[in-house]
Parts: sequence; structure tokens; C-alpha cells
Amino acid sequence: MVRHTATGAVPSPPAGSVVRVREPTTVRRKVQLRAVRPPGWWLDALLLVGLVALTVALAADRLFGVDRAVADWADTHRPTVARWTAMTLNYLGQGTPLTLIAAGLGVLLAVRLRSVRPLLPPVTAFVLTYLTIGPLKVWTARPAPSASSKEPFLPPEQTLPLFQHDLPVRYAQSYPSGHVANAIVWYGVIALLLAPLLTTYGRRMPPRLVTAVRVVPPLVVFCTTIYLGWHWLTDSVAGLALAFLLDRLLRRVPWDDLPLPGRLRQHDRPFTSYP
Repeated sequence: MVRHTATGAVPSPPAGSVVRVREPTTVRRKVQLRAVRPPGWWLDALLLVGLVALTVALAADRLFGVDRAVADWADTHRPTVARWTAMTLNYLGQGTPLTLIAAGLGVLLAVRLRSVRPLLPPVTAFVLTYLTIGPLKVWTARPAPSASSKEPFLPPEQTLPLFQHDLPVRYAQSYPSGHVANAIVWYGVIALLLAPLLTTYGRRMPPRLVTAVRVVPPLVVFCTTIYLGWHWLTDSVAGLALAFLLDRLLRRVPWDDLPLPGRLRQHDRPFTSYP
């Protein structure tokens, strides 16, 4: 028997034979890194080199004069009202609440879109910060400026050097500033999730508001942390360099295109490009 198709006559298979049906294949888009501004890896390399250079300088007892001068100025210009205001604003950089807020936004967006992808940024950010900020603090073992006015009541000159591993760990975790680093990384994740979440409610998040969420809280935390004497100036600068590096890595991740395993593929609706 002969079957006629649009392309011509095609002989039918013999009776009793097994015909293999070709399954349709799904073509996945090539996973590519997202664009960041400024583009390229030169800024990432510069941030890494700057962090290493700053650490080496401090290990060689350099820049202590700058740190001491800034800390002394803050000590003499800290009236009660300004101090309490700065302490309140500094809560913007608390790592645990920021982690919970970002995770909550991710869960809410995941439920509304029925997708697991919004959970990926907070999980990845947690892993990155956990593996970098904490270990660096323990390795560099530097006390905070306030370590001379409260426990362990060190002489002022002993609060400046790095690698004081003879001190209990809780008294030597100033470098780099975790408040500053957490603020930059986590507010970046929050801005990433908040915009599509508002879209699911029929609202639009203006680009300027996204920028404000990413910039204003970290700037406030940077200033208040130094002003309160909770970190040296160089601690906060190191926190900036490390956090901007982590933030650029997170912003490059193509969250909507990452391949998912097994059953998760049934819940892989994109969110950064929603709707």
C-alpha cells in the first residue's frame, strides 16, 4: 500500500511491523551570562585586586593613621541624639533580617508564579556570603575600634592590627565589615525579586526606585557603621569591594535559563522577564 502525502508517495510499512515514532525534541536556549554595567570583567578584577591590596597594606601596618583619625573624629562628634539615630539606621544592614526578607520575597513570588526559580537568588546569595564574609573575618582577626572602650578593653594601638588570633573570635571579627557587605548583596537580591513580585499584583516598580533600594541602604549602613565606631574605615571599604564583587556575580546569573533537575522542570516559569 502507498500513502500519499504533500511531499509525494510514501510506501506504507509491511503488516505486523513495528514503526518507531520519533519523539519531538525540545530545544533549550543557550545559557548565557546576563549583562552588567559597566560590562566586562575588568571591574571585577579591579575590585579583587583592590581587596587584596588593602589587606596586604593593613597586614604591613599601613593605613592605620587614616583609620585612627576617622575613628577619633567620630568619637568626638557623636552626641546622644546622633548616636541613637545612627544605631537605628544601622539596623538596615543586619544580615539575618535581610536574609529572611529576601527569602520571604522569593517564597511569595515562587507561590504566585508557581515556579521554583525565584528561590534561586536568595539561596545563592546566602551561600556566597556564608563562604566569603565569615571566613574572611575569622582569618583576618581584627578587633573593632570599640574594642578599646568595651570588652576586651584593648589598648587603642592594639585594636588596629590584623591577625590577632590570640583573641577570642567574638572580639576579632571586624574586617571586612559584614554590615556593609550584607547590605549591598541582600538589597540587590531584594530589588531583583521585588520588581517582578509587584508585577504579579499589577503594579510596576519604577527603575529609579530599584536603584534607590540598591544604593540608599548600603550607603546609610556604610556611614553609620564608621560613625558609631563599630568598624574601621578600611573595614567598610573592604566590605564594599567584596560586596560589589559578589553583587556583580549574582547579577550575571541567567536565573530564567538555568537548567533545573527532574521534577523541578515542571515549575520553572521565568521571573526576571515576567510577565
